[in-house]
Amino acid sequence: MIERTYSDDITAEQDGETVSIAGHVHDIRDLGGLSFVIVRDREGQTQVVFKEGNDEDLFEAANDLGKEDVVRITGSVKASDQAPGGVELMPSELEVINAAESPLPMEVAKDIESDLSTRLDNRSIDLRKPEAYAVFSLRSKLVNAMEEWFDGEGFRNVDTPLLSQEGAEGGAELFPVVYYGEEVFLSQSPQLYKQMLMAAGFDKIYETGTAFRAEAFATSRHVSEISMFDVELAYIDDHHDVMDVQEESLRHTLERVSENATDELETLGVDLAVPTDPFPRVTFEEARDILATEFDHVPEDETDLDTKGEKLLGEYFEEQGHPAFFVVGYPDEKFYYKQDVPGDDIASRKFDLIYKGQELSSGGQREHDIETMSEYMEDQGADPENFHFYLEAFRFGIPPHGGYGLGIDRLVQKVGELDNIKEAILFPRDPDRVTP
Repeated sequence: MIERTYSDDITAEQDGETVSIAGHVHDIRDLGGLSFVIVRDREGQTQVVFKEGNDEDLFEAANDLGKEDVVRITGSVKASDQAPGGVELMPSELEVINAAESPLPMEVAKDIESDLSTRLDNRSIDLRKPEAYAVFSLRSKLVNAMEEWFDGEGFRNVDTPLLSQEGAEGGAELFPVVYYGEEVFLSQSPQLYKQMLMAAGFDKIYETGTAFRAEAFATSRHVSEISMFDVELAYIDDHHDVMDVQEESLRHTLERVSENATDELETLGVDLAVPTDPFPRVTFEEARDILATEFDHVPEDETDLDTKGEKLLGEYFEEQGHPAFFVVGYPDEKFYYKQDVPGDDIASRKFDLIYKGQELSSGGQREHDIETMSEYMEDQGADPENFHFYLEAFRFGIPPHGGYGLGIDRLVQKVGELDNIKEAILFPRDPDRVTP
């Protein structure tokens, strides 16, 4: 390994010590006989001061540098209140590891906005921006914090297949692929397999995985390849047990990130508020009543809240100090949800978690009676024969269970206050983009 010290590990207390740094040349300021070279690594930036009078050859070598060159510089640390991080480096050695071509396809150092398409076309350059790196460092810490909570609560981390003969959702949202001469589909969701694992006695599981949706869209909140955090748990009383897990795990995740991602949040200009009060739980009908009475908005689809409705509800609850809330009891739900239960005042035990005005997850209590499940399938035009492998798990004893799927990309988008979900994904896929 090339010996080096990350920028944030260099402190004023090291004044006079010799260290080596390595990274990209972020910016160069030539002041005649004095040059300031800013070197960027993943943890930040270090200012290196080249003086012509100290070493003419070294000074000339610094003048030949170009932006984004990969360099390694050795020098002595000097405390300086005016330098980034309170320190600068007085160089004794300069090595150009790899020179960058010029001109660059887009600016990295300057605060010059490029449109999203240009950024994605030149993603390896775009990701060099400190703000872009902060997004994915934040993303890593969000997922780690969430997994930390579930590991601590005794959930098991699993991996389910990305190829199947049928989708959990069905319809035209499936991506067909050729598998040994037969048509199969990329996974829309691990839903069916999660339930099979409940039948197998796994009790509590989570999966950090990938799903695919072949939808035609042009929005800032959809992509074709999505990252999901899926959860399933058994021996529940009802959907409230599932919502409790969702609420506690998300609160823990936001608390941890507010503590250990302060640099990332500051870089992104985010003041993250962690909800301390219980998340409100309103019925689907109550949510529609709020939209009608408070905003004069009535979604056309009587079984949904629509994007505008979610945003308006988000504003309504945020004004009351609740960035996150549940909507429970959606009508006409998928066959695997428990619904039309005698005594319930809701159409189904399916919920959505809306966070900062956008659906973050969907879940609920599942139907575990095979006869009822088969009837739901037939009513919805799904052939039970095509789900034989799934239904077999229900024939030999399965406890009451439920779960949810949370969109990791959407979580990052909302926590990072990003305009477009594609900014939360390293290399996003949509109907018009499969490269880079």
